[in-house]
Amino acid sequence: MSVKITVNNNGSLRVEGEAIELTDMNGNRYDLNGRTRISLCRCGLSKTKPFCDSSHKAAGFQSVCEAYALPPLPVK
Repeated sequence: MSVKITVNNNGSLRVEGEAIELTDMNGNRYDLNGRTRISLCRCGLSKTKPFCDSSHKAAGFQSVCEAYALPPLPVK
């Protein structure tokens, strides 16, 4: 199953997919209660991290990202 992640200008990371699995660094799963769309905080100000609570709007967070190609992986 594919997951689509959209980098919103001046806002969150929007994650969409039928089987989103989000875990903390210990491997514990967040209970998304069947959601197929979530928004993750990029500004660091959300009171519900890692989820976005729109704090970026009041803070004036600005970040515009355009897609580009990553360099090739090094040969091992």
